[in-house]
This record gives sequence, C-alpha cells and structure tokens, in this order.
Amino acid sequence: MTARVSVALCTYNGERFIEQQLRSILDQVPAPYEIVVSDDGSTDGTLEIVRAVLREWAGATKTTLLVNETPRGVTGNFEQAMLACGGDVIALSDQDDVWVPGRLARILPAFDDESVLLVASNAQLISAQGHPLDHTLFDALELSSATIARLNSPSAYTALLPRNLLTGATMVVRRSLVEASAPFPAVWVHDEWLAITAALRGRLLVLPDSLVLYRQHGGNQIGAVRLTVRQKLGRLLEPRGQRYDYLAARSQTLLERAPALVANAAHSAEKLAALENKSEHQRIRQALPAARIRRVGPVVREWRTGRYGRFSRGAADIARDLLQPR
Repeated sequence: MTARVSVALCTYNGERFIEQQLRSILDQVPAPYEIVVSDDGSTDGTLEIVRAVLREWAGATKTTLLVNETPRGVTGNFEQAMLACGGDVIALSDQDDVWVPGRLARILPAFDDESVLLVASNAQLISAQGHPLDHTLFDALELSSATIARLNSPSAYTALLPRNLLTGATMVVRRSLVEASAPFPAVWVHDEWLAITAALRGRLLVLPDSLVLYRQHGGNQIGAVRLTVRQKLGRLLEPRGQRYDYLAARSQTLLERAPALVANAAHSAEKLAALENKSEHQRIRQALPAARIRRVGPVVREWRTGRYGRFSRGAADIARDLLQPR
C-alpha cells in the first residue's frame, strides 16, 4: 500500500523506555510519514527525551508533540493523538514497547483491501529488562486458531461481543475509522472501541506474527497477564462491586451509537439485533439479586437463551454470576 503512515504515540512518565520505543519506530522501513507524541502530564524526564530524539529526525519525519497540562487518561490521550494525525493509516503505540524491524512493511499490504479498517497482530511479551517471557500476547489472551479465523471473517463482531481480544499496541487503523469512532465513549478503552467499531463497519485482519515487543513491568496502564488456574478461580469469587453496572453501561452505549456505526455496513440489521441482545443480557446480569440462591432462576433462564455463550464467557460467567458475593 502506498500510503502516508502516522504514528500516535502516547506517553506518561515513561523515561525508562521511551527512547528505545521512539527509535524502533523511526528506524522502520518504510519510515512513517508522521509521528504525533501526546504526553499526558509526565513529571519525569519523558518530555526531554522525546524532544531530543525528535530533533534528530527533524525534516525526515513530520513530528508533533502535544502536552496535556490536565491529564486526559489513556483513552482520551489516544483519541487526541489519533485525531491530530494526518496520515491515511495510523499506528498506535505505547511508550513501553518496541517495534520489530519490518513491522510496517508486514502490515501495510493488508490495507490494499479497502474493506479492511484495522490490522492487529500478536506480540512477544518481554520483561521490564527486555527479556522475552515464555509466552506471547495471544497465549495470555487464550486466542485459539478458530477464534483468530473468526476475527478474520465477516462475522468478527460476534467474536468481540463476549470480550475484547485485540490490543492497541499492535494495531494499525485507517484514519476514516478513527473519525467514524470519535468521540470515544468514556466507558470504553480506546482499543476495544476501535476494534468493535471496525468489526461492525467493515473488516479486521489479525496477523499471527509477533510484530511488537510488549513490555510487562507492573506499571503498565494496560497490560497482558496469563492467569493461572488459581487466579482464574479467584476471579470467580471476587465481589461483584460496580463491575456489572460498568458492563451494562458499555453495552448500552454501544447500542445507542450502533445505528451510525453500522450505517451502510453489510448485515446491519443482524448486527443491530445482536447488540440489542447483548445489552439485554448485560442488564439481566446487572439486576441479579444479592442473595446467591435467588440468582439461580434468572441465571438458568438466561442460560437457556444461549446468550451466555454468545455474549459472555459461557460457563465461566455462569459460575461467576452464581458464586460472586455482592
């Protein structure tokens, strides 16, 4: 694809890793047309390092530095950075990570298909010191080959309704997708919102290649963790808290925005019906009574509709709804 590639790089107190990240981006072949760095109120040396590296590349790559005196948060900061980009496609980037050489060359041909709105890939997880961990991002997310195939099909949205499966640090998106997705809802993380919007409007492409070194250091604003069996069981017994209010709000927001998102999209009526069912499913889960014994009837009725399998994580969420304390 012959296209101008912008990079939306978001930073916050990232002085430990930002120079390596920037150089891995600027050393790409083909080089990006533009890099927009949006800093969300760093108080360490991040900005000084960014300015020094960008000065080296002045004239070779268009550079923009945005500094938020009042932090916008992860989603708001990425939205600002992406909307400031002028390229045809926009690569998202977190300050902690490193791009593999040839990343852009591997991804860009996918956009020759005009229906493809978003491309994501696997990533190699690394430690804070940069040492490879024994698993990849897809391992941590438990992405099967069958699920990846569904993400690469016209029914990708059905794979994303139960949970998000794609990570912003691996994404490249069309600028038109960003414009159609804005404003990003406060109850959605930017990468989740872009993924479901792309799946509703057009097509996704998920590559098996690990094209990013995705750093895990305990301070990630959003990271990837492969859970042990014990940790998974522990989640089933966590207090319900406000989680179900949040999930219901997300589904309702998506439903309200859906008519504009799916306008002129293939199978729009089918997609709207699925989103209505998803929203109803989350409202039922939100309204489950505090007493566990009183949840059995509503959970069984909802299980019989098949919506736990289509819109949640099946047996795991049935167990969660039955067992979690209020």
